[in-house]
Amino acid sequence: MGGPVQEALEALELVDHHCHGVVTADLTREGFENLITEGAAWPGISPFDSPVGVAIRRHCAPLLDLPRHAPPDEYLSRRAELGPREVHRRFLTAARTSTFCVDTGYAPERLTTPAELAGTAGGTAYEVVRLEGVAEAVAAKGVEPDDYGDAFQAAALDAVQRPGVVAVKSVAAYRTGFDLDPARPSVAEVTEAARHWSARGGRLDDPVLVRHLLWTAVDLGLPLQLHTGFGDNDIRLHRVDPARLTDWLHLTTGTIPVLLLHCWPYQRQAAYLAAVFEHVYLDVGLTLHHVGPARARAVLEEAMEITPFRKLLYSSDAYGVAEFYCLGALAFRRGLAGLLQDRVDADELGLPDALRFAEWAGAHNASRVYGLSGPS
Repeated sequence: MGGPVQEALEALELVDHHCHGVVTADLTREGFENLITEGAAWPGISPFDSPVGVAIRRHCAPLLDLPRHAPPDEYLSRRAELGPREVHRRFLTAARTSTFCVDTGYAPERLTTPAELAGTAGGTAYEVVRLEGVAEAVAAKGVEPDDYGDAFQAAALDAVQRPGVVAVKSVAAYRTGFDLDPARPSVAEVTEAARHWSARGGRLDDPVLVRHLLWTAVDLGLPLQLHTGFGDNDIRLHRVDPARLTDWLHLTTGTIPVLLLHCWPYQRQAAYLAAVFEHVYLDVGLTLHHVGPARARAVLEEAMEITPFRKLLYSSDAYGVAEFYCLGALAFRRGLAGLLQDRVDADELGLPDALRFAEWAGAHNASRVYGLSGPS
């Protein structure tokens, strides 16, 4: 593989518009395997024997001074020998990513902070605030149901005013799916829902309060990232097709940018939404490192069939292991370069346009949408 588009993408410093920290501690085999799958390391079934596991052994092993396709035991032994700090440095440097927009809302283990992540990569980091975490922190303080709506809005506003915050995110896909009444809920509806939530406790999964959260995001005025499609088994996949957001997108036209994350297997539906709504954008992050470089092009081709070139962004959605930063960047560069170069070679696309579109998707689109202009 080669050509000018590939060369341009190899030289481009990526903007990763949605990612997470990496685990700072040494990882056991079980710990590592659990982090490289959205399922689990079940007895007798290793995630190394999956597309993502094969891709790690093929493309990440050489960065640990191992041969391609190194066996899992050798891979993990070498990883432990080098230690987390050196492993992180090697993979983050190899990703050649200059800017990270880091979702800090999910950290069951000690993860690198945005500043630590950026320092390891020699880049810049910004923060993405997960709104469900803000809501649950408000509820944990014992707020009265009558006061919940205002208290959540105030807490969310405080959160997004922290230095370096450039966006908010919702995981409504995990909590309710998108089969929601698209209208903004009334104050009375929010109060009644908050009363029920207060009585039963637990995470935010009330449909009325999720709607309130999404409309609060609109009021905050920052770009909103929405998990769609592929995730762990907490997802009900048939309920997270982004096309189910169509009525809500009609109501929010002219407000904030809405970034559809991941999307698989609904990348075509996401592309439709990006093509018909001015404020909708998409990526296929997470998907790319799970399908690996061998299939990244196929996913990108479907996502780009009708997507305006100004609407596709790069993300790794790397979480837990630094390999996913490297693998996501590699899969994106190779997949995008291959499909654009073939269009150039077939005279369906001019080379200057192909180079421009590659730069847009890899960096400029995210910089424009989030207003990124320098170190946080």
